[in-house]
Amino acid sequence: MARPWLEDLERSLAADVEGESLAVALVVLAFHAGRDVSLDADELRPALRRAVLLLAAAGDPARGLDLNGRAVRALAADLDDPGRRAALELGLGMLRVDAAGLPHVSEALRALLDAPDVAWRAYVSALLAQDLADEE
Repeated sequence: MARPWLEDLERSLAADVEGESLAVALVVLAFHAGRDVSLDADELRPALRRAVLLLAAAGDPARGLDLNGRAVRALAADLDDPGRRAALELGLGMLRVDAAGLPHVSEALRALLDAPDVAWRAYVSALLAQDLADEE
């Protein structure tokens, strides 16, 4: 059940008057929603490697990921697949049911569902962030 961490996320979003945590929340929600997205390791590893090289070419690869940045966009394109996007959309829909009564989280999920390209980039951004953390 996702409810306890969704409630924590709701409190964080509600307390964030500057809106600085929204981008992080989108990535977290997309990552959790994408837990059933099927990714082949033989396809994922080289795509992540290319994205890390793009990050490094742009400067500090540990400086934070931009959903519209070159590395995230390249990774999104490398891994794009209609079935994967459908699995992500299904996961987002299931999370939206779990988030009933949590207005900030529900709004973030609605935004992801309304913008599938942003949702996909948020998901792959989480994959890239996880890969960078594993390398440290």
